[in-house]
Amino acid sequence: MKNYQDAPKVLRDFLNYIDTIKGKSKNTSKEYYYDLRTFLRFLKINNNLVSDSAPFDEITISDITVEMLSEVTLSDLYAYMAYVNRARGNSASSRSRKVSSLKSFYRYLTVNAGYFKNNPAKDLESPKIGKTLPRYLDLDGSIALLNAAAENKRDYCMLTLLLNCGLRVSELTGINISDIKKDTLTIVGKGNKERTIYLNNACINAIKSYMEIRPKDKVKDRDALFLNKNNERISPRGVQLIVKKYLGLAGLDTKKYSTHKLRHTAATLMYQHGNVDVRALQEILGHENLSTTEIYTHVDNKQLKDAVSSNPLANIKQKN
Repeated sequence: MKNYQDAPKVLRDFLNYIDTIKGKSKNTSKEYYYDLRTFLRFLKINNNLVSDSAPFDEITISDITVEMLSEVTLSDLYAYMAYVNRARGNSASSRSRKVSSLKSFYRYLTVNAGYFKNNPAKDLESPKIGKTLPRYLDLDGSIALLNAAAENKRDYCMLTLLLNCGLRVSELTGINISDIKKDTLTIVGKGNKERTIYLNNACINAIKSYMEIRPKDKVKDRDALFLNKNNERISPRGVQLIVKKYLGLAGLDTKKYSTHKLRHTAATLMYQHGNVDVRALQEILGHENLSTTEIYTHVDNKQLKDAVSSNPLANIKQKN
């Protein structure tokens, strides 16, 4: 998929635009590519340009033209959303992301590139997504997870940073030794945006302990903080497998919890136990929008019970 050579030029130009001008991450660019590739394949089906028996994942999109894109109507886009819902079983959140991709793509085609004036995606509505509370480990579960990795200094250090700093797995694997200055850590997050995280004592001690045993010879990326068994920078997949291993050792549900849930855990623990302002939490997590951070301001069952119990009428008894 290097340079998206299987994509038409107009799509490659758009992906280059969001990479270089909008500063989107490689992962975000890939998501746009996958979403729009699905749409362009549907477009060929919708326009009867491929046989009904053609395997969807083998439909080529390299012959899609700007003219074909200009003829798309809002009705076509809703037909596409119905298709990914019924035929491909996409969830509401997946369909919402596809709507966002279409809106960005057609905004580029009409406003930035100026290929044509009519933007059929302008009035395309996103599916309603039900609000769900993020899953997270409670304090006891977090301590149990750390204890499970206590004998391995590298793994313990990774878990400590994940649980204390709320890092994304890509941010954790991207840490360089040079990013650490005394009690601060510089992180490059989504959209190549830098932010500074202040390290607490647990993080500082864990990093110091790990650095004492971190390999120094035959290291391929000498500045990479976390290395795998081949002395290369550890991959996100490697971290995910390690987290799953210790979740199991700690007796925690590996289907319910994952590496990303540790980010939820860090955010929730900071908010519930540290009296952290939601805007400060936004800065720590590197969220562009405050609304994204506000999902962590949920309350747990104990807080709900305590709130009702604190009502001044809670102990009033009926008079006979």
